[in-house]
Amino acid sequence: MRQRSAPVRFGALTRRGRSGRPLKTEALSPGMTIGLFGGSFDPPHDGHRHVADSALRRLGLDRIWWLVSPHNPLKLRTPEDYDQRLRQVDALASGPRMVVSDIENRMKARLTARVVAALKARYPRVNFVWLMGADNLKNFHRWARWREIMAGMPVAIIARPQDPIRARLSPAARLYARARVSENSLQGFARRTPPVWTYLCEPLHRESSSFMRRNRN
Repeated sequence: MRQRSAPVRFGALTRRGRSGRPLKTEALSPGMTIGLFGGSFDPPHDGHRHVADSALRRLGLDRIWWLVSPHNPLKLRTPEDYDQRLRQVDALASGPRMVVSDIENRMKARLTARVVAALKARYPRVNFVWLMGADNLKNFHRWARWREIMAGMPVAIIARPQDPIRARLSPAARLYARARVSENSLQGFARRTPPVWTYLCEPLHRESSSFMRRNRN
């Protein structure tokens, strides 16, 4: 059996200061397939875990990185305390193949495209897949430099109950209609040359962050 190469490490992007516990996310081997699941997770809930579990199972990923964002520029409201959200995601994303990263906060990055570019540059031989729920596909065309994400790595959309039909008719979905891969053709999806994306139809999990915030306030 062929052995994996020695793991690559983040170097300058390693955690420092009071949150200096080592992250298992920050050791990857060439050839691995990693799902990147970004969001403010305000608050994190079982619907997020449903997205991660579905992607892990359907796409045959080695790991999923939960990229906890300090702030979502498309949302006007200020999110809850970052360290609190990071702890909540850490509790939700249990399991050896689920790992939580604060790289966006450490990079002081406001754009997902910048984080994606940095990870691809540091891990040129790792296969990344961008993951998001179908509710985000509706507004994906409003993300800054969103086409760079589509051009940079495969994208997997997981069905969510918030208006799934409109999500599949969104500007991004229509523009990249020819790049869509059927659910029956997912073999080696993470290693395909972008732009390429797929829509995974899964049993819908109704929990959402907006619903939880309304009931919390």
